[in-house]
Amino acid sequence: MKVNANTQKFNTKSLIAGFSGNILEWYDFTVYGFFATVIGSQFFPHQDKVTQLIATFGIFAAGYLMRPLGGVIFGNIGDRNGRKTALKASVILMAIPTTLIAFLPTYDSIGWYAALMLVVLRLLQGLSVGGEFTGSISFLVEEAPDGKRGFFGSWSTFGVFGGILLGSAIASMVTSLLTKAHLHDWGWRLPFLLGAVIGVVGLFLRKDIDEDKPESALEKGKIPLAEFWQNYKMKAFKIIIISWAFGVSVYLLFIYLPAYLHTFHNVPLNEALSAHTLSIAVMMLLIPLFGLLNDKVGRKTVLFASLIGFVVFTYPLFSVMFRNTYQAIAISMVAFAVLEAMFQSVIPALMTEMFPKRIRYTGLSVSYNLSMAIFGGTTPMISTWLVKVSGGNVWMPAWYLIVVCIIAIVVTMFIPETFKNKLD
Repeated sequence: MKVNANTQKFNTKSLIAGFSGNILEWYDFTVYGFFATVIGSQFFPHQDKVTQLIATFGIFAAGYLMRPLGGVIFGNIGDRNGRKTALKASVILMAIPTTLIAFLPTYDSIGWYAALMLVVLRLLQGLSVGGEFTGSISFLVEEAPDGKRGFFGSWSTFGVFGGILLGSAIASMVTSLLTKAHLHDWGWRLPFLLGAVIGVVGLFLRKDIDEDKPESALEKGKIPLAEFWQNYKMKAFKIIIISWAFGVSVYLLFIYLPAYLHTFHNVPLNEALSAHTLSIAVMMLLIPLFGLLNDKVGRKTVLFASLIGFVVFTYPLFSVMFRNTYQAIAISMVAFAVLEAMFQSVIPALMTEMFPKRIRYTGLSVSYNLSMAIFGGTTPMISTWLVKVSGGNVWMPAWYLIVVCIIAIVVTMFIPETFKNKLD
């Protein structure tokens, strides 16, 4: 019984260390999206609002271009030297550029150089995130007790939305308490200043992580990336397609939506952020519950339910949302949160179970982050562009989500069920 008690203590510590880092990293990374409209006015010429928003989210997408490289770098570190080393380094690399964004000069001060410096800092943030999320997934699922990989893995996405929730709450508070003039003058910098605090807290929470060191790929004369590319390309392709739907649903509904409603529907930004915060809180409560469910009924059952739900209900929920009242937006967002919670709960375990431990961090990082670089991070920019080129058709983002989920449903049919398999 003593062994079981120690194991329980270890697992609790593993959970905290795993998902807390995601809270910290994703606060840093996504707070940019919540202040997109304000940042656009600070770092780009004073053109029309839509053009500014496209440029701002273009820089948002640029951060994702570094994620595959970050996945290769941190995946190699994690597979060779252990998850702890990689996870600690990723927190530091996120905190520094986030803090520096708070001190950037604006377009009115130094012209296009301001936007260039913003791009550089976003690229460094993207490098960090490329190793954080997939590293925490690997760590949590590997350390999970038998029959609880879905539950433990779900806490990694719980942490992601904890960070998004924190960013949304801070953004909502700042936009509510400050006048528009103060917000544009200096208020938008305040959330980024928390980056320094976040770095210190992240290191503290991860300083005592215990883990079993992974089998070294070097012992077989190969580096993790080489073995991944040689033997796991088809599995990577399936993850890329599933992650496409994963990324579009997250970034369309839970990153881009406040700016979208504010820009195209004239919804007050503080109301959009408030409804957004409520929906994320609901989703966070549901993610671990759906994690327990996919341990009982299987990964694919829960994943199919989520994807089919998006296909069936996206159009009706957008119709409700377009009433442009706080109540209508909140109801739609909470409904989307239920569907997204199912998706978020199943992805960590499903992806982790597709690779052996010796190359798992690399395999997850490269395939998932390639998808996020190509499809996920570009979602806000593509959605805005689709509205613009369609002559102002505000339904285009909804159709984009529906089509991507249909594609993901087809690919999911060819993924084996693994929830009862022994983890390699």
